[in-house]
Amino acid sequence: MSAESTPSRRDKRRRGLKAAAWTAVGIVALGGTGAGYLYVKLNGNIESLDIDQALGADRPEKGDDGSENILVLGSDTRSGDNGKLGGGADGGSARSDAAMIVHVHEGRRKASVVSLPRDTVVDRPECTDTDGGTHPAASGVMFNSAYATGGAACVVKTVESITGLRLDHYLEVDFTGFQKLVDELGGVEVTTSRGIDDPDSHLELEAGTHRLDGRQALGLVRTRHGVGDGSDLGRIQLQQAFVKALVRQAGEVGVFAHPKKLYGLADTATKAVTTDSGLGSVNSLMSFVNGLKDITPANMHMITMPVRYDPANGNRVLVQEAKAEQVWEALRKDDPIPGSVTENTAEGGAKGVVDAA
Repeated sequence: MSAESTPSRRDKRRRGLKAAAWTAVGIVALGGTGAGYLYVKLNGNIESLDIDQALGADRPEKGDDGSENILVLGSDTRSGDNGKLGGGADGGSARSDAAMIVHVHEGRRKASVVSLPRDTVVDRPECTDTDGGTHPAASGVMFNSAYATGGAACVVKTVESITGLRLDHYLEVDFTGFQKLVDELGGVEVTTSRGIDDPDSHLELEAGTHRLDGRQALGLVRTRHGVGDGSDLGRIQLQQAFVKALVRQAGEVGVFAHPKKLYGLADTATKAVTTDSGLGSVNSLMSFVNGLKDITPANMHMITMPVRYDPANGNRVLVQEAKAEQVWEALRKDDPIPGSVTENTAEGGAKGVVDAA
């Protein structure tokens, strides 16, 4: 085969993404045929919440430029196995360990991702949860408290209050499902520039290239004491690097030639997520995923909301309001986030520890 006819890694990755997306759509289309039971099973796996009803009409306006904002949350909210993972002794408690606003730009070929530190001091607005319970506003509390107070609806309300952005969708992944999904993908490859040893997250890695299984991957995205300054900001930098590696791996699995592999992934993924009601069916979820098939790691711009350390409490961070507003304004206009917004902000010191390339 000549050099001109040899497919590049990028070409293979793009074909893999398209194959995965269209194969998923094909399985959904089988809902009315002999494979209908698979559709019904996958549909029954998905847990969804009517967040729009809980929040009512007092929300930022929807954008009309073709872009979308999705709040992605990583949590250990479900009881059972989650309590055994990542050092969680109180398995039934409601906690969120990762929060990201994923802004999908018009044309769906690139995305801007903004991580929200859980330790950010915020003013939490009054909110209504999806069971109809009302929770009073609170000033000077941790961002993470929104989930513990009123679940997904209160998190969405708080993020919309902080940013002025309308969140079009909500997607939550629990720890158990995350671990199983990574295992189903066959692991995810990352390279560490130095060793990581964090007994709290049960992670021990030497410097070098590793294919992480689900347990190790969960340890990586939860570790904070084994990298950087030991803050949540360092953990966020690891999470961002791992997300890019996960997106790359998902595009290289080759599920088009392996229908059983596709079903295993779909079964695991639909069990792992909780969504807003707009994504609460196999049809809508697969259609949404299919729309993201052209976004590659190279087209994902990932930052952390501009913050500074709280001088009154080293375990908390405060929003750098002027810089943060530049981020939200860019997303409202569907523009790229200015590079200057991350200058002279608290970062965590873990950048470059994990390379997803």
